[in-house]
This record gives sequence, structure tokens and C-alpha cells, in this order.
Amino acid sequence: MNCYDCALKDTTAPAVAVCDRCGCGVCLRHAHVVGRLTERAPGSGPGAGRRLARRVTCPSCYEAEAFDHVRCAG
Repeated sequence: MNCYDCALKDTTAPAVAVCDRCGCGVCLRHAHVVGRLTERAPGSGPGAGRRLARRVTCPSCYEAEAFDHVRCAG
């Protein structure tokens, strides 16, 4: 799979991820990695509590959701 945004600019780059919102392929240059807060109820196992999960979006979806971003390192 190739990056959709690169294809729009008549270039080719391999996709390294898929946008969580729209499903298009994104390369390293176009991928936006943001955090999504997740929560498991107490008593539901060793992963209980709040955790920051990684979420990848394309440039279009990133801009559309700009009000709700939490930066995620790595």
C-alpha cells in the first residue's frame, strides 16, 4: 500500500500506517501520531486505570480534529 497524500502529489511513498479515522494509507512524512486516553475499570485486570494509547491520523483528519489533540511521544 502507498501513501494516499503522496499519490495526490504524483509521488510514491510506502504507507507505514493506516489513518484511524478514514482508513487511507499514510507515509512517515504525512502520519500524525496523537494520543487517545483509554480507561479500564478497576478490578478488570492488571491493565486497569488510565493509559495513553497511540493513534495515527492522516493530515486531513488531523486538521479536522485539531481541537482534540494530545501529543504522543513514540
